[in-house]
Amino acid sequence: MSGVSQESKAPPVTVRLSPLLVRLFPEADREVDLPAASVKEMVDALDARWPGMRDRICDSRPAIRRHMNVFVDGKRARLDAKLLPGAEVVILTAVSGG
Repeated sequence: MSGVSQESKAPPVTVRLSPLLVRLFPEADREVDLPAASVKEMVDALDARWPGMRDRICDSRPAIRRHMNVFVDGKRARLDAKLLPGAEVVILTAVSGG
């Protein structure tokens, strides 16, 4: 069974994108409901809607980039984190400076 088929059967989660991602992808919505059972599936679904978004969120390992933060229901999460139906996912860019 393909990943796309599995995604379509997953219950929806709410994803809130950082303002930076919305600026980089002007067609992207600030908040979107997507079917996904894991953070990886959610990233794949975002990339399917807005090609190139995966590369902004993940590195080549693949893992979430060091300067990106993904929170699921208020807790920091990795790509392998499972998503429960109705979960709230927030993707933020890290704040750094000197």
